[in-house]
Amino acid sequence: MRAAGRGFGSYDPAEVTWLLTDLSDVALEVPTEDREELIQGGRHYAEMLPVEFQPDEAYSALFHRALAHSAGRLAQAVGLVGELLLAEHGGPPVLVSLARAGTPVGILLRRWYAVAHGVDAPHYAISIVRGRGIDDVAVRHVLARHPAEQVRFVDGWTGKGAIARELAEAVRAYAGLDPRLAVLADPGSCTDLFGTRDDFLIPSACLNSTVSGLVSRTVLRDDLIGPGMFHGAKHYAELAPADVSGVFLDAVSAAFTPVDAGPLLASDRSPTWSGWASVVDVAARYGIDDVNLVKPGVGETTRVLLRRVPWQVLVRPDRASELEHVRMLAEARGVPVVEVPDLAYSCIGLIRPSGR
Repeated sequence: MRAAGRGFGSYDPAEVTWLLTDLSDVALEVPTEDREELIQGGRHYAEMLPVEFQPDEAYSALFHRALAHSAGRLAQAVGLVGELLLAEHGGPPVLVSLARAGTPVGILLRRWYAVAHGVDAPHYAISIVRGRGIDDVAVRHVLARHPAEQVRFVDGWTGKGAIARELAEAVRAYAGLDPRLAVLADPGSCTDLFGTRDDFLIPSACLNSTVSGLVSRTVLRDDLIGPGMFHGAKHYAELAPADVSGVFLDAVSAAFTPVDAGPLLASDRSPTWSGWASVVDVAARYGIDDVNLVKPGVGETTRVLLRRVPWQVLVRPDRASELEHVRMLAEARGVPVVEVPDLAYSCIGLIRPSGR
């Protein structure tokens, strides 16, 4: 098996270097119901992949509508995050995105720095796995080429903050690395590097590989990933006709306009971890023993509906009009949508606990 490198996936090779092992020829997909049973039975989610969701024409049209509606808002968030990173660290960073949801954001930040500042920011995509940590082989690869003080970790959004916590714990072993996660949206209040704390739809959450460079979720399995190897992933080249990865990036990039990060810089951005407290409360309210079965926020709820076995979806009534894709996916899977006025997020996806 070979390292993925720059020729992996469908993104322009100049825009990202994938520090992953190419597992494209390995059969890793498990049907949703079977995968859910395995995960709740104790098998780690990163040892297998979900079957890739293929949208119908109506859902694809919804994605394009959502992108057209939110491109300006996304561009604003990209610019604000980019300026926060510059202001705090005095120079363009080395972007390290968390594959795969963070990788489109890493590319957008790279484009922002080129447009707004005329600089070329290196960008790598690496794997982090909840409960297993970051890909240390990939981190060492980056640090062999760049000073630790320049490295900035990037993701799409926060849910309850599990990955932000995983990252902070993982990078303690590396002197000089900033443990904070930079995201477009931080509804969970898990970081001080964000474009907004509003829980809004980032359209790249609507799809899987076809909006993420045709790359799968990352895989970590002992029989496939040995010592000295990057974590793995697949390139779904056969899905090229449905690929909208470039469409997403170009729509947001075209909406770039100058931003004023002054008010955000001057504000109190200290994380409160309010999202985590909210998830604990919801879990208790619905009799769920494992907080990992509570997936808060638009992005995480969408993932539940695409990849897991959902039990129900909680929706805040004042945000219902913005969640058309959530209702469409829930209806297709026969999942009840329940309006809950006091939600801390726009919506929360509940995974069906084993035995219910």
